[in-house]
Amino acid sequence: MGILNITPDSFSDGGRYADFGDALRRAEQMLLDGADILDIGGESTRPGAPPVPVDEELERVLPLIEQLREANVPLSVDTYKPEVMRHSIAAGADMVNDIWGFRMPGAIDAVRSSHCGLCVMHMLGEPQTMQLGTPDYTDVVGEVRAFLAARVAELEAAGVARARISVDPGFGFGKAVIEHNYALLAHLAETAPHVPQGVAPYPVLAGMSRKSMLGALVNRPAPERVAASVAAAVCAVERGAAIIRVHDVAQTVDALKIWGAVRDAARSEAASAQD
Repeated sequence: MGILNITPDSFSDGGRYADFGDALRRAEQMLLDGADILDIGGESTRPGAPPVPVDEELERVLPLIEQLREANVPLSVDTYKPEVMRHSIAAGADMVNDIWGFRMPGAIDAVRSSHCGLCVMHMLGEPQTMQLGTPDYTDVVGEVRAFLAARVAELEAAGVARARISVDPGFGFGKAVIEHNYALLAHLAETAPHVPQGVAPYPVLAGMSRKSMLGALVNRPAPERVAASVAAAVCAVERGAAIIRVHDVAQTVDALKIWGAVRDAARSEAASAQD
């Protein structure tokens, strides 16, 4: 999933793609680099970010959705506002990626009758306050899983098909920079709600690209965290992530090709040994 922030204040690339032409060229480049999904965001959700009025967010995201819907690639809209969800789906969005986990009044109603995919994210608090003080958990993996399970259950009770739903543990969203984020990465598959034996698990989305959890270890500013982001992406896929949300598509695709080749070679050797 390639990140397309059309905002002036996103933590890593704020302002770079606020112009429509620049955003369109960025989208086209990510597709050439191998992105399978484009995630279009019209409001920054970095810690402390102020909310954006609905009309302004719509002015940012709708023209891109309308322009890119013929690109033969799924389009995701990164929003928590029901009105933006409705208009984006009508414009051709294939997925709604909601940091609030569809908790806003009217959010479930905005998506229930559509066929688009839904990504339910965990967040402790809200963007303006989520990293103030020290986020507190007794068992971060278990608590994130319980939250996601409750949100998934509410969506399904409202008539949303299970197959439409994916989940995101919310790296950096109300988490201690190292303690909580790396516990979630280490146990990524366990953050997804439990399902009965034989039932396909909920796909997990991992979004760590250039985040402070990486900067805290490598001591580099956000634009220089490419190698760290790629390493985190490989760790996430190895631990069961189905979707990787990244800024640096080409580098991540290359790394996952190598990882996939090693995995396939190991499987082939194991199959030969069994024969």
